[in-house]
Amino acid sequence: MITPPRITLANGLDISRLVCGLWQVADMEKGGTALDPEIAAGQLDSYARDGFDTFDMADHYGSAEIITGRLLKRHAGSIRPPVAFTKWCPEPGPMTRDIVRRGVQQRLDRLGVASVDLLQFHWWTFEHPAWLDALHEMKAMQEEGLIRAIGVTNFDAAHLALALADGIPLATNQVSFSLVDRRAAGGLSDLCKATGVRLLAYGTLSGGFISEKWLGKAEPHHIADWSKSKYKRFIDAAGGWDMFQALLSAANAIARKHGVSISNVATRWVLDHESVAAAIIGARLGESEHRADNLKAFGFDLDTEDHGLLDSAFAALAPIPGDCGDEYRKPPFLTASGDLSHHLSTIPSAYETLPHEYRQGLRVSTGSVWEPIAGYSRAVRVKDMIFVSGTTATHSSNRCVAPGDAGAQATYILDKIAASISAAGGRIEDVVRTRIYLKDASKWEPVSRAHGRVFGRILPANTLIEAGALVGDYEVEIEADAVVDTTAAV
Repeated sequence: MITPPRITLANGLDISRLVCGLWQVADMEKGGTALDPEIAAGQLDSYARDGFDTFDMADHYGSAEIITGRLLKRHAGSIRPPVAFTKWCPEPGPMTRDIVRRGVQQRLDRLGVASVDLLQFHWWTFEHPAWLDALHEMKAMQEEGLIRAIGVTNFDAAHLALALADGIPLATNQVSFSLVDRRAAGGLSDLCKATGVRLLAYGTLSGGFISEKWLGKAEPHHIADWSKSKYKRFIDAAGGWDMFQALLSAANAIARKHGVSISNVATRWVLDHESVAAAIIGARLGESEHRADNLKAFGFDLDTEDHGLLDSAFAALAPIPGDCGDEYRKPPFLTASGDLSHHLSTIPSAYETLPHEYRQGLRVSTGSVWEPIAGYSRAVRVKDMIFVSGTTATHSSNRCVAPGDAGAQATYILDKIAASISAAGGRIEDVVRTRIYLKDASKWEPVSRAHGRVFGRILPANTLIEAGALVGDYEVEIEADAVVDTTAAV
């Protein structure tokens, strides 16, 4: 029997290159009625018997973890039992040892296992620095044998690099990657090649839009399916329906040439990227099972002519803005629910805002023990001005993040600056001036690139200085001034 090819991730984790995504379990249960776990496990078992034995789920995918746990119980003692990936997606806030361990233990309990094969971590906003606390505690749990491999979801290249530089042994990063959304093919793929982290690609068929079903069809304007509504936003951002139809036509020409489907072409294109370990395909239990067709993605190769056709179609499309994961953290919020600013605004600040005793204004404290000792605030607001102190990559536990890595430290510092300005009632877009102090001038480029990722559109005035010996392991220090735009929409 033909089965999907396999690949080995960190710690010898052997997986199928086509992973069955169980996000649709939540959609099937949205009426409030849970699926029968034994019946659903039997439906998953039919996938496993055909070699589609790697399943991806999350804490918020309805009863997917429980269903998969029943499947794993059926295969207890097997030479090659099914592999279960799951995700923990906590609301940002303090990530204490107890909070992290409760979150991980719930995954273990729902799956009914002693160790999670791959536990993937999602974080909504990097302005709240506790994501590093969570990952370090997960690392400790991995060392105890409770987690086999650690992954993240929707991390951009800069924060993936920061986590690695801070000592987190990441195996995977799950991101959107398709003919429409090609962000992962850039800097993120380069980083993965350099570090050995592998990508798990979701959205490869854009919620089903990349198929013959939509070739030559009129643009839909009322979409009830949450997955399709999400990927329709990607299509709109890439140039709209007409441009998408041109891409579908190119993929269709390639599909007819090789005797396969448009979906096969789309999957093959993503899997051919060296950084990609696997593509995640939807598994709607008992419905629309396309296992035989999915296997055809491995029965042909895209040649130079095929890539030329696709490249011509890509040239007419607009790049999806930003980096991977930006759709959850900043406009244009390419998610099923659209604008997430209301959600992000409810996330508590990591910093404390206090009235300034000597000025009519505010001061911001990170809670560092040094702020009262040395007599300073992380930031001060006076009228419409916000002044952010020289900021280093000091974590809330008063340790230096990513020692020796100037670029990673700059990424962390700029998150702290953004959080400080936000706590004072401003936005990172309000910054009008930055000053960068380097220990070693030869490391100017990674720091400048980190600055450019944040300020590439804002373009504040900037000064870069070789400051000589900074204290301890710190490679860079950055300060910022902002003028609050009181006319901007909040």
